[in-house]
Amino acid sequence: MKKYDISEDELALASVSEKESIDQMRPSVTYWKDAFARFRRNKLAIVMFFLLMCIILMAIFGPIFSPYTYKGQSRDVRQGPSLQHWLGTDNLGRDQFTRLMYGTRISLLVGVVTMVLVCLIGITYGAVAAYVGGLADNLMMRFVDLMMTIPSMLIIILLSVVLRDPLESLFNNPTFSGLATVGSGLISIFLVLALFNWLGMARSVRASLLMNRSQEYVLASEAMGARSKWVLTKHLLPNSIGIIIISATGVVPGAIMTESFLSFIGLGVSAPMPSLGSMANTALNGIVSYPQNMLYPAFLISMIILCFNILGDALRDALDPKMR
Repeated sequence: MKKYDISEDELALASVSEKESIDQMRPSVTYWKDAFARFRRNKLAIVMFFLLMCIILMAIFGPIFSPYTYKGQSRDVRQGPSLQHWLGTDNLGRDQFTRLMYGTRISLLVGVVTMVLVCLIGITYGAVAAYVGGLADNLMMRFVDLMMTIPSMLIIILLSVVLRDPLESLFNNPTFSGLATVGSGLISIFLVLALFNWLGMARSVRASLLMNRSQEYVLASEAMGARSKWVLTKHLLPNSIGIIIISATGVVPGAIMTESFLSFIGLGVSAPMPSLGSMANTALNGIVSYPQNMLYPAFLISMIILCFNILGDALRDALDPKMR
């Protein structure tokens, strides 16, 4: 056997600098930091995010800088873009830019309010079904399946017509007179959109909770005597937030598209309050001579829906890479 002579210097302990040069450990990254890093690498999503922010800021602050109101009429009927009217006027001489900004407000408001209502109903329903389980879970999900077989657009149109008169009579009551400023058409849209759009949210939340409920940390918490409410609010729902965000972002473009369609056929926002759909309907009469009046609301509707769809896909890839 060959012998080696080892000096004391070779057996000396490594210094701190030598250890740091050897230990190349990656710093720990939380779930949200990792998701944000993946989202930030999606350049198209970043562009769409800033574009959507510009549209939102213009919808909020644009009318403040306009000297016109959304219902103010003038003799300058169907004028082209000018210094006085940046995007021209419509068939009643109303400023197109101002009405577009108010219409964008309505579309974004419908999307956000519908998303909030859908989250409240869908998360509650799906969480109860998943955690109760058994026969109650089966009955609740069969009800969801039954609701999804109903032609939603037909029911939405019928309910929009049916709810308009009862809501207007309700607004005559002094207790609810403050809701009259919102309008019966807009409130009926909130109700009918929330009535059908929560179904997908409930199914997604239920599936996520059932998957997480079999995890070891949930079983350990239950074995230690944790209450069902505590397990649901501290473990199951927080670990399903990614699925909830993905589902919520998908609700907004669908709600905006449905509201625009209802307003286009005259069942949406009550006049003279503008909506992108009602503005497209107004421009339909003079589309041959004044096509720009149709292009303005159609372009905004398309851009808003495109931004939300791309952001929804980017959030899906960032929050749940397995769904790519």
